Amino acid sequence: MEKNEALRALVARTQVFLLDMDGTVYVGEKPIGDMAGTLAAVRASGRRIVYCTNNSSRGAESYKAKLRRLGLFAEEDTVFTSGMAAAALLKERYAGRRVYLVGTDALKAEFAADGIPLSESDEGAEVAVLGYDTSLTYEKLVRINRMLVQGKPYIATHADDVCPAEGVYPPDAGSFIQLLKRSSGREPDVICGKPHTVMGRMLTAALGVPASRVTMVGDRPYTDIRFGSNNGFGTLLVLSGECRAEQVASLPASDTPSAVAESLNEIAAYL
Repeated sequence: MEKNEALRALVARTQVFLLDMDGTVYVGEKPIGDMAGTLAAVRASGRRIVYCTNNSSRGAESYKAKLRRLGLFAEEDTVFTSGMAAAALLKERYAGRRVYLVGTDALKAEFAADGIPLSESDEGAEVAVLGYDTSLTYEKLVRINRMLVQGKPYIATHADDVCPAEGVYPPDAGSFIQLLKRSSGREPDVICGKPHTVMGRMLTAALGVPASRVTMVGDRPYTDIRFGSNNGFGTLLVLSGECRAEQVASLPASDTPSAVAESLNEIAAYL
């Protein structure tokens, strides 16, 4: 087999792999190749695995349950979501402030468990947070819009326009951001998820590892790879999801990876 020297060098300097999920370790309900074997080899080499997702509609435990079902999660692994990054930011910048959250019950439960005071109404709320809310209602939009027009701090968990799904991709938080921009004239003060830096900063602080020893692995250049570049991480673009080989040469500098592989399974040869 032809050696991938860029991949060899990347693996050699990596202590922590941040892994996107759909398109990177599985597609739908099917692991990509011998993914369980590859991840076991990563762990055996002393490297750590953090599953890293922008989807804030589900809690970390929900992702862990799916990964366990697919045989891809070990107790030493971690899941980190854009919702968790937003909660960490709230505790850092707005400790004790009441939050009006446009989000699912799962995200609300995670915020509450993190000690963030939540308001069921915009009245009395001091900070507005927008997540990927699959239970979105017009009433919620009216309430958060009122807060934005009033100039309250405005945080979004992430800005993906659509969410990967079978068939037609449904609107994600980025689409909600654009709707609220039209009605309030505002964009978020801070966006926490990939490709921005809040999530990366929270991760490196929690991991206690230099950014240069972290590698982001994903199938989307404009979120996963750009996220790695923005945070000083190594980056591995896998061609098992959205991106195709013929697209790599024309990627902008911000989205150009440290290495490219057909799938994450290629790293097994260099561990």
